Amino acid sequence: MTGRHIIRAGQGGGRDVFEYALLRVVPRVERGECVNAGVLLYCRAKAFVVARTHLDEARLLALDPDADVAGVRAALRAVEGVCAGGEAAGQAGQDDAGRRFRWLVAPRSTVVRPGPVHTGLTTDPAAEAERLLDLLVR
Repeated sequence: MTGRHIIRAGQGGGRDVFEYALLRVVPRVERGECVNAGVLLYCRAKAFVVARTHLDEARLLALDPDADVAGVRAALRAVEGVCAGGEAAGQAGQDDAGRRFRWLVAPRSTVVRPGPVHTGLTTDPAAEAERLLDLLVR
């Protein structure tokens, strides 16, 4: 058929499909306000998962002057650790990249929580995570 292309997994003009979600800090659930504090990114074709974080303390404290900044930083480090995998990440760190991503983006009622999952195409998942962090968080 003319004008139609079939794109198979891993074939996007040298680009691979990736999924990402923002990490949001919700210091006071009753107010519904949040601060974007990171990006989770998963690329199945590369078996790649990463969390890139940046906490703007001033923004967080503007929403809640009593926010537990140290606790939020610890939660963000824990997410980064699960993405890195290995023994230090506990049981979830032993799973493959896709399972770690799915576990991290599952809805939860904590101060640090994932937003909806979105998709895109990239040639470099690590650079894409940095780009998204700059665009959506910093």
